[in-house]
Amino acid sequence: MFLIDDLLLSPVKGVLWVFREIHDAAEKELAGESEAITGALSELYMKLETGQITETQFDAQEKVLLDRLDRLQAQEQAAAPEKKPAKPRLKAKSRRRKSPPGEKPATFA
Repeated sequence: MFLIDDLLLSPVKGVLWVFREIHDAAEKELAGESEAITGALSELYMKLETGQITETQFDAQEKVLLDRLDRLQAQEQAAAPEKKPAKPRLKAKSRRRKSPPGEKPATFA
């Protein structure tokens, strides 16, 4: 019985495996793209400081790179599951005995 089930479900399992591999490859590519953009930004700043590009060229290229980076981060946040807010922790009760009003608390030396 289990052999027949395995034979019938093997095409489905194969397709699911392919989709998982494609998903993993896409995630790696997105992570690599954000690193490439930050590297390009660093290179752009260096070009500006060494005088290879003008301020207006820098502003235009920086805007394009930052827009791409913002889109990637928005996609990552949309894809990530929302986290539930943490429950507030209860305060620990004090084990110290309270003295009646008007009396000084006992001190131990």
